[in-house]
Amino acid sequence: MTEESQRNAADHPPLPSAAPDAGRIRPGLCSVTFRRLPAAEVARRAVDAGLEVIEWGADVHAPAEQPGAVRAVREVSARHGLVCCSYGSYFRAGPAELAGFPSVARAAVLLGAPRIRVWAGATGSREARPDERYETVRGLREAARIAADHGLELATEFHGNTLTDTVASTIRLLDEVDADNVRTYWQPPQNTPDEEALAGLVALGERVTAVHVFSWWPGNNRLPLADRRDLWVAALGRLAGRGLEALLEFVPGDDPAVLAREAETLRRAAG
Repeated sequence: MTEESQRNAADHPPLPSAAPDAGRIRPGLCSVTFRRLPAAEVARRAVDAGLEVIEWGADVHAPAEQPGAVRAVREVSARHGLVCCSYGSYFRAGPAELAGFPSVARAAVLLGAPRIRVWAGATGSREARPDERYETVRGLREAARIAADHGLELATEFHGNTLTDTVASTIRLLDEVDADNVRTYWQPPQNTPDEEALAGLVALGERVTAVHVFSWWPGNNRLPLADRRDLWVAALGRLAGRGLEALLEFVPGDDPAVLAREAETLRRAAG
């Protein structure tokens, strides 16, 4: 960790430990689930719903270019006893973005987050030109180096229209980046049957560092998490014992009133 990062962390209140608890899956929330709510209300609702960890998003609640907002979010987390397990950035590893990545890393340190969520470009693996893939890999390598200097891990979003839109392309990308501190998120691909989605999770293996949890079917039709409970019981069962986080990312209607219900389903699925 750099001296600057150490100073930033030292100037702010200590947070609960972000270390995994004896391999247990910890239930949590992505703050982007409730973008329109103030950070303090997001944190309060998460804790009231029995959630333990949070991924603070860089788009609304904790923009990297606004250190004051990041400090306020850290204080909110500390006040509610909520662990910040990751920083949800929108860094896509493009050449023009690299100059701004150190500020992203500093924001993660300020939050007390051990991990930064990043994106593998902005083009799907089947459509990306060789030069686009090369630049994205190069950008992620450089981001990984900067992150390591700050004691941080990176995790790629497992998402359409990126180079991590399939299991095979995700494995290829991580092999090409070839950095010990880079892994991936997982979520069920859209319109993918349960068994196929689970086979992909198994194929990714130890490369998975956390999962984004939601219940969409078909397409992006948002259902109660209980409607795909079997998928999540099976998925989290395969991840048991690894000390990962399962983070609610979307809820039906973006409605804060259903968070307690969704969190209860998640906790039961996680065992």
